[in-house]
Amino acid sequence: MQLQKQFQSMNVSDSACASIVKSILCARCDQFSAELFRVNSVPRSVPVLCNSTLSSTSPQSSQAAGNFCSKVWDTCMNVSVLNSPFSPSLQRQAGSSVNSNLTKITEMWQSKTDFCNALGEASEDGSLCFGGEPVSLNNTAEPPSSPSGLCLEKIGNGSYLSMVPHPDGSNRVFFSNQQGKIWLAKLPKEGSGGVIEFDESRPFLDLSDIVHFDAEFGLMSIAIHPRFAENGRFFASFNCDKTEWHGCEGRCACNSDVDCDPSMLPTDNGAQPCQYQSVIAEFSVGGTNTKPLMATSANPAEVRRIFTMGLPFTSHHGGQIIFGPDGHLYYMMGDGGGSGDPYNFAQNKRSLLGKIMRFDVNTFPSASEISTEGLWGNYTIPKDNPYINDNQSQPEIWASGLRNPWRCSFDAERPSYFLCTDVGQDMTEEVNIITKGGNYGWRVYEGPYPFTPLTSPGGNTSLNSINPIFPVMGYNHSAVSSKQGSASITGGYFYRSSTDPCMSGRYLYADLYGGAMWEGTEFPEESGNFTSSLLSFSCAADSPIKCSSVPGSSLPALGYIFSFGEDQNKDVYVLSSSGVYRVVRSSRCKYTCSKENTADVSVLSPAPSPSPSRSSASQLSKHLCMSLVILLSSLVMVWLDI
Repeated sequence: MQLQKQFQSMNVSDSACASIVKSILCARCDQFSAELFRVNSVPRSVPVLCNSTLSSTSPQSSQAAGNFCSKVWDTCMNVSVLNSPFSPSLQRQAGSSVNSNLTKITEMWQSKTDFCNALGEASEDGSLCFGGEPVSLNNTAEPPSSPSGLCLEKIGNGSYLSMVPHPDGSNRVFFSNQQGKIWLAKLPKEGSGGVIEFDESRPFLDLSDIVHFDAEFGLMSIAIHPRFAENGRFFASFNCDKTEWHGCEGRCACNSDVDCDPSMLPTDNGAQPCQYQSVIAEFSVGGTNTKPLMATSANPAEVRRIFTMGLPFTSHHGGQIIFGPDGHLYYMMGDGGGSGDPYNFAQNKRSLLGKIMRFDVNTFPSASEISTEGLWGNYTIPKDNPYINDNQSQPEIWASGLRNPWRCSFDAERPSYFLCTDVGQDMTEEVNIITKGGNYGWRVYEGPYPFTPLTSPGGNTSLNSINPIFPVMGYNHSAVSSKQGSASITGGYFYRSSTDPCMSGRYLYADLYGGAMWEGTEFPEESGNFTSSLLSFSCAADSPIKCSSVPGSSLPALGYIFSFGEDQNKDVYVLSSSGVYRVVRSSRCKYTCSKENTADVSVLSPAPSPSPSRSSASQLSKHLCMSLVILLSSLVMVWLDI
């Protein structure tokens, strides 16, 4: 409605020009608008227009893009446009209109060259540009119907926060638990009746001596280098306590750069400010004679400290690390805790709290460069990071305005779709498409709702000073509980496996408390318009490990849904406090999927209990003994929505 009013106020006198102006205004609704409306991180009133003289990439078709900037000039150069968005004064500041006596482009710009050099500017080769195709709004076509249900099989009893496929293309995966151990395991074939196989007494790497495990703290994530087969490099993100480990020494996130004095902060759950630290460390497999893909253990000695930062409070520090399709390491960091982000860290670009960071871990700085550039460890800044040339911002930042991003993933088929879920405070949970330089609103907004903090010792950010990107999906807390603030989102994946074809292309996410899962569908494709719906889910009768049920319900008792995993075949796994569950063929739970090919699937009888082999029996018996410990630790992991 705002765009419509703005367009009507322009009173464009030519229909062809009016069509172009309308498409430019509606580019605000493009899923890549955060990048289209910024150059060198500066907001502007017109998106970056595709200009054939520049090397750039349109998110639309190349035919539509062409030399769109030239087309704008040729079509509109002598057309009167009131409050024109093409005014030169608007291209380096936020805003969308200006009162001016100048109404024609030729009155504002000396030539087409000047016009396109300014409005067609691209900050880096490969940057996005707008090619003129209209954004589809109010599409009357119906999106595909939701799947009838999600079928799960339980293949393990362990509780894990991370699962990463082994890069050798096999059925091997890495699991890590919050306490600090990483295992190399084998996954059974779907429908085989098998369970996860590994020797629990022989972890791939044991970091439990240095990892601080308690409530929201622990081994939060692991990541395998894209060239692991050659270099054997892998990375762990964890928390440490500087009173317990001499290697736990990082700069406090509450510091003079952000006008924060740690000595003025209160204790939090008995901890001093920045007593606990967030760490990314690099490790390597085996010795010089070991081929990385064949290694069954890793050297526990740190190869390199990538990042260390002290945490002002004891919650909201995310911790996930993943390698993007560009080969860089992405790091998700929460706002540092405290109800309502009292120090407004998430909106302060001089702080790394409440941000997604992006590191180059293939090029290393010298000690003097780390000191001179104010880096937090052994990494360099990718040259196309959005704030690399902004001395008022931390150059590590890729995106800002997040409360506690909990599980992000790149779509395997569309790498530009980088989805992160962000845990809300009182009202709503978010699924966001992350873009370069995007601001996702917190704590000015919680989801799409304006948010007013109870206390603001760190100052406030006004509603009109930011251009927030609102979530594409999510749910209000009332959808899962009548109690305010009692929900916590867990992000998953776009489903790209052939196992359940009715889930293909849908984004799967859940609530921490295990009672609800959703699927999100983009329709039309590439539109950025998503709808989501609650999923029915159940456990297959022939599940290798029998699933228990929620008392008084047919739902399987998943416990807390901590995370999701994905294997080399793109099968998706639910990692919960009660075990590991795989998404399997819907027919195994008697759900209907017209796309499922059952012609070559043999009828499976209920699987017998796993035989007491060294791997499976050991896993089951030991996890029975550990289940009480896991349950107790899980009870304190209402951590994400504190």
